[in-house]
Amino acid sequence: MTTFAYTCLSPYHPVSSQPPFEVTVDRVYIDYCQVHDPRPELQRLLDDCRQERPERVLIQQLGDLGSSPAAVFARLKTLEEQGIWVAAADGSYATADTPSAELSSERLLQLAATVEAQHRRQQLAAGHARNRINLLPPPGRAPYGYRRGRYRYALDKATAPAVKAFFEQFILYGSIRGATRFLEKKYGKKISPSTAQRWLQHPIYRGDSEYKDGQVIRDTHTPIISRDEAAQVDRLLRRNRKLPPKTVSAERSLAGLVQCAECQSKLRVSRVTRPRQSSDYLYLRPMQCGREKHCRAIAYDAVLAQTIAAIGQEFPQAVANFQAPPVGAIKAGISAQITAKTDLLTQVDQLQAQGVLDSTSADLRRYTLRGELADLEQQRSQLPPENLAEIAQTLGSAEFWQGLSESERRVYLREFIQTIWLERDEAAWQVRIQFVF
Repeated sequence: MTTFAYTCLSPYHPVSSQPPFEVTVDRVYIDYCQVHDPRPELQRLLDDCRQERPERVLIQQLGDLGSSPAAVFARLKTLEEQGIWVAAADGSYATADTPSAELSSERLLQLAATVEAQHRRQQLAAGHARNRINLLPPPGRAPYGYRRGRYRYALDKATAPAVKAFFEQFILYGSIRGATRFLEKKYGKKISPSTAQRWLQHPIYRGDSEYKDGQVIRDTHTPIISRDEAAQVDRLLRRNRKLPPKTVSAERSLAGLVQCAECQSKLRVSRVTRPRQSSDYLYLRPMQCGREKHCRAIAYDAVLAQTIAAIGQEFPQAVANFQAPPVGAIKAGISAQITAKTDLLTQVDQLQAQGVLDSTSADLRRYTLRGELADLEQQRSQLPPENLAEIAQTLGSAEFWQGLSESERRVYLREFIQTIWLERDEAAWQVRIQFVF
């Protein structure tokens, strides 16, 4: 059975070597044009059908056969008068025992309405694609903190400070729920933790735009947070995935990190107060000790002091023994790719000026290259620091830890410590640190 296939795609649709049909076809005709543009491939299909009549012609949708219902019915009639079976892949039409020329008026009106609806969807999708290629904001309401400008998002002076404070609160304390409570208390903006999670991950607040096709384009509008702050947010989110929800927002720096080597139980921070005294005491107690004689609590400050001392002794040596990937070489390779992509962008401008590329093809190529550049920049921003040895020397200094608050200590400890094991020997005890590498 000889089968021809035809479809009409938007000029902004990426050109593919694979036919857009699930069944095996002998020939594929594809026009990349707008609804009302000429369709040379469709005319070639009609001419080929007169010379070598196929048994059937497949189309993506009925509206592909013309720019109006009248044009569609005329070409449908031409094909069916030659004895060719016509079917639409979306199910909107298939040649039946009754040819289209003999269909009832009611059925013809239904098909005409279907064609017009398909053309409206095509025009709407083409408009969205054109805006996307030109890096205009996607359709819909502007995200909180922005307002829609003529060509890009602009900062909303009334709400942008609230979003900025939300990010700063999360970077400082690392708690999504804590940041949402802060936002509601100070600015009266109530959002759910899931919405807060989307805010933290969304490219829009970093000055980037994400479109329906999943492509992210950098620097399309004014950001609310800097690139360095965005990198901190990403690190905190990755770290928080490994911790229980309540531990993430815990006030103390050792919360969730200490584990008893005897009973394998995590230790929680307990606060003890005395009557008529303003001072309180902090202890680390096993949460689920399975021993007959329960492991006793240990003073929080003593464990913290010994942990800091152990970091100073063990962390620089652990970094020295760590077989780190060649970060410098990887970064240099990514930077070389970025330079090459940037040069290609310049070449696209030159080819368009020389008339080799039309405006649509040039815009589509620029859009693709900008998306690839955004992916490379994201890869480079997620690389570990090159000066890990220098950082280890700084963290190994006791003076460094003494000048930090509990929230700041918590950020550093969770960054490179996986578990602090508490090893007991009768009444004595000591800490053993298990680093993330």
